[in-house]
Amino acid sequence: MSLTTWFEKGMTFDEYRAGMKVNVKQLNHVYEELRFLHNDLDFFHDLAKRNWRGVVLTADWCGDAALNVPVIQRIAEEGKIELRYLIRDENLELMDQYLTNGTSRAIPIFIFIDESGAEVAVWGPRANEVQDLVMALRAELPPSEAPDFEEKQKNMYRDFRNKVTSDPEIWRNVIDSVKACFVKGVEK
Repeated sequence: MSLTTWFEKGMTFDEYRAGMKVNVKQLNHVYEELRFLHNDLDFFHDLAKRNWRGVVLTADWCGDAALNVPVIQRIAEEGKIELRYLIRDENLELMDQYLTNGTSRAIPIFIFIDESGAEVAVWGPRANEVQDLVMALRAELPPSEAPDFEEKQKNMYRDFRNKVTSDPEIWRNVIDSVKACFVKGVEK
């Protein structure tokens, strides 16, 4: 299936958001509170000339999606990049073409395509700084065989989601990471 077909199959942001059952409050908070710098806006407005579109593999239960979906949706709006959303577990044929480290179905994944449907850039599932944060938090967990591991891991992911959806510095890391990805896509 071509990337254009996947795009056409996807939901709009409003449709995706209307179907969310988890992390709605956090996603909406980031979407509404995110602010761009002037140089961000200049960069994103310049992207509008490229007529890109995007396919997003995501799910509402994902803490990374609660951060990245609203940030990149706002970027896309400024850059006139229409995004369409697909639920990961309902679209494994596409997801399995974008595995993290060749093995993990980590989300969200943003696939940017040109007018012909050719891939120009891929971003996700996390900015490097956010990955560093996750690794630091995981390092504090007890061994996986410890009786309290599952509870502590659940609490760690809850705290992670709360931090990344409330800290504008983390949002800035995502913005900068996406801009760097776009620069590579423009250079293709």
